[in-house]
Amino acid sequence: MVLELCDVSKKYRDKEALSRVSIALDSGIYGLLGPNGAGKSTLMNIVTGNIRPTGGRVLWEGKEIRELGGKFRSLIGYAPQQQGLYDAFSGRRFLSYMGTLKGIPKKELRAEIGRVLAYVNMEEAADRVIGTYSGGMKQRILIAQAILGTPKLVVLDEPTAGLDPRERVRVRELIRALSGDRTIIVSTHVVSDIAPIAKEILLLRAGKLIDRGTVEALCAKYKGSRDLEEVYMRIFGEEETNVSAGGV
Repeated sequence: MVLELCDVSKKYRDKEALSRVSIALDSGIYGLLGPNGAGKSTLMNIVTGNIRPTGGRVLWEGKEIRELGGKFRSLIGYAPQQQGLYDAFSGRRFLSYMGTLKGIPKKELRAEIGRVLAYVNMEEAADRVIGTYSGGMKQRILIAQAILGTPKLVVLDEPTAGLDPRERVRVRELIRALSGDRTIIVSTHVVSDIAPIAKEILLLRAGKLIDRGTVEALCAKYKGSRDLEEVYMRIFGEEETNVSAGGV
């Protein structure tokens, strides 16, 4: 499984949100890092097919995702930030709704919902309304809906933002366990949450991919950096002053 971005660009009127981004990603966890306005959300929305690039191509297994259409969408799991959750729905009803949208057959959906609830340890809270959930529980139910149908490409937008240290560790370990034969892209500002689990780090600035590599390789390249947090601050410190180190 390979996801390829080939000279992908995106313009909004006179602003270029992405500029000729080219990258190939196979299975594993990739951390997408960059300051606000770097183009992370635009890149994720292009990868998931929510918006079209102005230029370039996005390929899955060598075929353009636009040509694959519904077949590609059935391979994707996407967990946005917590805005827009159906707070009046129970967790189980929300998963049923999302599973129906994904086209999971009704006869399979009940077992699939049970599987993902068990995976995120939400069985006991499944019949409570989402509006009563803590931030960490909401994030876990979002991850649960993202992995309905065992997608091959999972995209997670700020999955640990705003969580307390214990919940951040729990969510991080859920993401770690998701890897294997999946391609997982995690956009985050919490550098210490992605460093222990990422196969590679992708560094984005002003719509351009400025560097990529393992945590060890990036620390070695930016000499004097003890960890990924220091690498991040050396590159983006003047642009991003509100980076969470977390210490977990």
